[in-house]
Amino acid sequence: MNKKKGFANRKTQAQPAHSEKLRSSEPIAKQSWKPGNVLAPVPVVLVSCGGAGEFRPNIITISWTGTVCSDPPMLSISVRPERYSHQIIMTSGEFAVNLPSLAQTRITDWCGVVSGSQFDKFAETGLTAVPASRISCPIIMECPVNIECRVTQRLELGSHHLFLAEVVAVQVSAFLIDDKGKFRIDQAGLIAYGLGHYYPLGPAIDHFGFSIRK
Repeated sequence: MNKKKGFANRKTQAQPAHSEKLRSSEPIAKQSWKPGNVLAPVPVVLVSCGGAGEFRPNIITISWTGTVCSDPPMLSISVRPERYSHQIIMTSGEFAVNLPSLAQTRITDWCGVVSGSQFDKFAETGLTAVPASRISCPIIMECPVNIECRVTQRLELGSHHLFLAEVVAVQVSAFLIDDKGKFRIDQAGLIAYGLGHYYPLGPAIDHFGFSIRK
């Protein structure tokens, strides 16, 4: 009986179907592609902005987003400068990242292909703009997670401008908090985006550090 406790002998709760291939010593054929955005899947979010001054509340769908720092908590979004929301965020220095659920996939796609200069996206989609706690722009009530952000820096990178922002508040729908006070993000039914398609997120495989758990 093999009693070794090395990494190769640990088992996860769910192993990929191709795990045997990954352990094979046989070479895996590769194709060389030109540089491109193939980091996928990634979060797809609804960014709300505006609601103060000359700008009405607006929504833009963003998939180029990510965590950049934990202390202070910071994230980034990348926006094309020709997009209507770019001017709003430039002027206000604020935005909210709202995580959409699977039921909001159609709305998420629509908010990414039409312009807020031509449509009142809150009115057209039926989403509810409610006041944020720390910023002037609204959050989206129907989204299970809302992250309020203030811009700290803008980087002109090329096709997109990257807005670095500090997270100043987070709001979570109460149904995602269980009886023990644990945030059950696995029950939010979130979606991801990759290579032109939307994907539902499945159940958790395990928790961070499970590979060295005794």
